[in-house]
Amino acid sequence: MPAARYKRVLLKISGEGFCAEGGSGIDHERLLSIAHQCRDVNALGVELGVVVGGGNFVRGHVMAQRGVGRATADYMGMLATVINALALMDALESLGVVTRVQTAIHMADVAEPYIRRRAMRHLEKGRIVILAAGTGNPHFSTDTAAALRATEIGAEVLLKATKVDGVYSADPLTHPDAKLYEKLSYMDVIKGNLRVIDATAITLCRENALPIVVFNLLVPGNVQRVICGEHIGTLVASDEALARTR
Repeated sequence: MPAARYKRVLLKISGEGFCAEGGSGIDHERLLSIAHQCRDVNALGVELGVVVGGGNFVRGHVMAQRGVGRATADYMGMLATVINALALMDALESLGVVTRVQTAIHMADVAEPYIRRRAMRHLEKGRIVILAAGTGNPHFSTDTAAALRATEIGAEVLLKATKVDGVYSADPLTHPDAKLYEKLSYMDVIKGNLRVIDATAITLCRENALPIVVFNLLVPGNVQRVICGEHIGTLVASDEALARTR
C-alpha cells in the first residue's frame, strides 16, 4: 500500500461531482465512486474532511437571477449540500467506514452542528467528517467554506475535485488548445482571473499558506494518487512553496 504524503486533508467536491454529465440529482455510480475513493484514503490512515457542494440540486446565484432573493436562494443551496452529505454518509457507511456529518445550519435530527473541536476529534479517531451547509451564511460559496474549514481544522492541503484534469488557460471543453497548468502561484490565479476557486477562497488560502491541488475526480483512484504525492492536476501555492517542488 502506498504511503500518504499528507496526514490531514480537506477534499472539496462540487455538486456536479454527484450527478451524471449534463444531469442533476444524484447518480448512484458517481456516488459510489466518490465513496470508494474516500474509503481508500481513510484506509491509508489519512484524516479526511469533505466539503460538498449542492449545485446538482440548487445553485444559489442561479436562483437569485431568476428572481429569488439572494439570501433565500443561498440558503436553498446550503440545504441542497446537506442532501449530498447524507447520501455520501450512507454510501460510506455501506462500505463500513465510520462517518459523521456536520452542518453549519442547525438541524439536529439529521446531523451534528459544526463544532471545530468536535470535527477535529472525529478526524483523530479515524472518522471521515462531511461538512455541509457551506459557512452557514449567504453570499459565501462552498469553495470559501472549504478554504475556511481547511484552515480551521489544520488541513495540510485543500483538494479541489473537478471534472477536468486541472486548471487550464481556458475552458478545455470549448477550447481544445487550452493549456493545462502544472503549477500556479496564488497571484497567478488572482491576476489571471483563472477561477480555480472564487476570489474570497483563494485569498483565504494565500493568507494561510494553504496549498490547493485541483484534479479530476472522475478518474478512479485520483484522490488517493494526489494524497500519495503523485504529480497530477494543478498545484496552487506560494512562490516559495512552488520553488521547493522543482
